Amino acid sequence: MLVKIQKWGNSQGLRLAKNLLEDANLGVGDQVDVSVKEGIMIVTPAKKIRGRYALKDLVSRIPKDYQSSEIGLGEPAGREEW
Repeated sequence: MLVKIQKWGNSQGLRLAKNLLEDANLGVGDQVDVSVKEGIMIVTPAKKIRGRYALKDLVSRIPKDYQSSEIGLGEPAGREEW
């Protein structure tokens, strides 16, 4: 797919077709890492997804010996049904 580099204010950018982003599993707001190797621009997804951390990365940081416990949230403040 051919696209044209365009100027936006003092910056330049590329418009990417929606289907191209979908094929790369990317969407508006996702962070990407842009690098250049031997004159070729490479765009790869960042570890964060849509401003959030990837669940797989978060779970990998939980200590193996971690024991979860129940916490109290206090009395209901509205019409909650617990």
